[in-house]
Amino acid sequence: IMRWQFRTGQIQADVVYIFQPTASLIGHTSAVISLRSGAGSRVYSGSIDGTIKVWDGRTSQCIQTLKGHDDAVTCLLCYRCYLLSCSLDKKIKVWGHNKERRLEVEYIHEEADGALALCGIEECGKEMLLCSWNNDSVGLYELPSFVEKGRMYSKCEVRSLGGGTGGMFFTGDASGMVTVWKLQKKRKWSSIGIV
Repeated sequence: IMRWQFRTGQIQADVVYIFQPTASLIGHTSAVISLRSGAGSRVYSGSIDGTIKVWDGRTSQCIQTLKGHDDAVTCLLCYRCYLLSCSLDKKIKVWGHNKERRLEVEYIHEEADGALALCGIEECGKEMLLCSWNNDSVGLYELPSFVEKGRMYSKCEVRSLGGGTGGMFFTGDASGMVTVWKLQKKRKWSSIGIV
């Protein structure tokens, strides 16, 4: 993982944006495919090697390695004081802090297919989790209970999810299409735009 510093400069009348590498975060044995920043200058990385590394963002040092998945860690999400991870091993794991302030698994949600992406949204004042699975579906779960509240099916694999406001969210699928969705009353899905 490369850490970059951003600054602006000026060449004649033009403002230029300069990115300079400041550190390399080395520790995974395979490609890093998910990255998330969290509270307290923490950075979390998930890898094809099945591990999650917790980095101190100030020192660029790995402070903990989480070994809880049996396949690639495809997405990470910070929720309240927890870290959520999903993997091709068909699991979403909720990591919380123990007495020594180290992360450990507190809950595991398992399904029949590998998990690809996570996204948090708010709907009617409730915190919800969207998770795309590699069976071309997206599940909607109430947090923190993980009770499934709905599921939508896509024509192809939904590989990325993004949250919006007022029940809106975005999906990016394997065909390259980005779709804007709105969660309607009674948790019906409706597409409101395609990019």
